[in-house]
Amino acid sequence: MKGDTALVDRLLIGRKIAEMEIYLEQIKELSEISLSAYKRDWKTQRVVERTLQILIELCIDTANHLISDKGMRLPTNYADTFKVLMENGVITKNLFRTMEKMAKFRNVIVHQYEKIDPIIVIS
Repeated sequence: MKGDTALVDRLLIGRKIAEMEIYLEQIKELSEISLSAYKRDWKTQRVVERTLQILIELCIDTANHLISDKGMRLPTNYADTFKVLMENGVITKNLFRTMEKMAKFRNVIVHQYEKIDPIIVIS
């Protein structure tokens, strides 16, 4: 039974990575937009924000599946999810810092959407 669970988790993680690749390709189409054009186009803002949110949540979901599969400590919040991976040698400290910022940015998108800084989004 445990082997079946590991196989399911690997398949699930593979599907999540494939989804990430699709969303990354889609958001690349908008990566050359200027800050002024971005600020003027609310539709593009929503597309970019939502796509970033989905990408971040896919990363969090994937990380949580790895944590569960390997029996690592439970994270206390989304940012801590990536700290758990770093503590267990799955990701580097530099990647952890980036992913921690992304998890915090996801919270802004979801809970403090009126405070989204276009400069941060474009960069």
